[in-house]
Amino acid sequence: MKKIVIPDTDLVLSSMGMGCVNAGLKWDGKEADYIFDAFLDMGGNLYDTARVYSDWVLPEIGRSERVLGDWLKRSGKRNRMVLITKGGHPDMACPKPDLHKSRMREADMRHDVEQSLQALHTDYIDLYFYHRDDESVPAEELIETMETFVKEGKIRYYCCSNWSTSRMKAADSCCRKKGCRGFAANQVLFNMGSRFMMPLEDDTIRYMDDEMQEYHKKNSENLAMPYMGICSGFFHNFIEKGEDSVVDSPYYTKENIRLAERVRMLTEKYQATVTQVVLGFFTCRDFQCVPLYGPRSAEHLKEAMGSFEIPFKKEDYE
Repeated sequence: MKKIVIPDTDLVLSSMGMGCVNAGLKWDGKEADYIFDAFLDMGGNLYDTARVYSDWVLPEIGRSERVLGDWLKRSGKRNRMVLITKGGHPDMACPKPDLHKSRMREADMRHDVEQSLQALHTDYIDLYFYHRDDESVPAEELIETMETFVKEGKIRYYCCSNWSTSRMKAADSCCRKKGCRGFAANQVLFNMGSRFMMPLEDDTIRYMDDEMQEYHKKNSENLAMPYMGICSGFFHNFIEKGEDSVVDSPYYTKENIRLAERVRMLTEKYQATVTQVVLGFFTCRDFQCVPLYGPRSAEHLKEAMGSFEIPFKKEDYE
C-alpha cells in the first residue's frame, strides 16, 4: 500500500485509516485483536478512535479506547502504528445529551487526554484532535492548550475535527504568529455523495465544501482525513437492494441516484466491489486524502484495502 507523509512531521501513514468506533460493539477481545492485527498485516498502520466512542451505548464509558488499548497492551505493537484519538466532544453519556454544550476549555481537554492515555495504555498520542469546535473560544486559546500538551509529551501533533475553513485559517494565523507548526490533519464529512446529500440532524458536523477543498490544495501540511467514506452504505443498498431501501437516507437525492449508476458502471469497468469504487473516489482528488473506514470484519477490511490497488482515474468520478 502506498504510504502518505504529512509534511513537516515524521509520520508515515497508510493510505486508509482504520476507524474504531465499532470496537467493543461489533467486536471485542480476541476478535478485536484479530482485526487490529489483520490491518497491520495488510499494510495499514493508522488507527482512529475517540474518548467519546461509544458512550451513547451505556453503561460503559470510553469503550473503543478500552478495546484498542487492551490490544496495544497485549500485543506490544504500539511502535508499529500511528494512534489517533479525539477529545472535547459534548457529553454523550448523560440522560439528555446536548451537542451544543461545549467541552473544549483547557480543563475539559486535559481530563479527556489523561483518560485517553490511561485507557490506551500509552505514554503519548501521535495525532490528537479537537473533536468539535466552539467558535466562542478564541483560536489562540485552543492552540495554547494543544501546545501545552505537546510540551508535556502527551501528544505529538494536534489536529481538528468538524471545524470550518475560516476557523482553520484563524488557527493557522495564530500558529504563524506563535511560531507553532499548527494542525496536522482535519477530519471532516466527505465522500462521493456528500456534495448532494441532505444535511444531517447534527448541525455540529462539518462537510467538505468547495472552499475547504481549495484550502487543502494549498495547505498540504494539514492532511484531509474524511470520515463516513462509504456514504453510510447508500450506494451499496441502492445497487444491491433497490431504490426502496434508501428512501430514508440523507443521500437519497436525484443527483446521488445518478451517481449510483456511475458506481454500478465502475464496478463493471474495474471488476471492483461497490466499497472499492466508493473508496477509490479518494485516490482521485486534487489534494491528499487519507479516508477512515470502520470495518465489520477482517474480510471487509481486506476488501476496503484493495481499493488502493485499483487504477481509478479522476474522470471516472466526474
